[in-house]
Amino acid sequence: MEESNVKKFQTNRLLFFGVLLFFLGLLVGLFIPLMANPRMGLTTHLEGVMNGILLVALGLIWAKIEVSAFWLKTAFWLSLYGSFANFIAVLIAAITGSGKMMPIAGGQEGSAFVEGIISFLLISLALAMLTVCIIVLSGIYRHMNLEHK
Repeated sequence: MEESNVKKFQTNRLLFFGVLLFFLGLLVGLFIPLMANPRMGLTTHLEGVMNGILLVALGLIWAKIEVSAFWLKTAFWLSLYGSFANFIAVLIAAITGSGKMMPIAGGQEGSAFVEGIISFLLISLALAMLTVCIIVLSGIYRHMNLEHK
């Protein structure tokens, strides 16, 4: 696939998965009172909505990111992973009442297995999203400089 087709493919996928995640965030909002930790349920709702909007925004600016094909592919997959891992980690915490890494949202300590999953997702998604931001910022900066030449 040539580079412009790859960007179009990624753009369309970011838009699709962004709207899907936004929808899932709205859907979770309907079940907040049924969760073991409703405060974490609200957090899940907000994470789904906000990360969905992030993916849509990335999809809308994707053509303006000037990086190599490798870095573009890396940013694409890490943004999808980070957005959905965030939603899933907080959803697991809301349903189980676990999530000691998120005490502000009322997370209590759960089983070692569940805490391990939540902790892995939270740490890995933070690293993924920081990497995405660095790649996107550098790509937009390059795009700005190319336009002014």
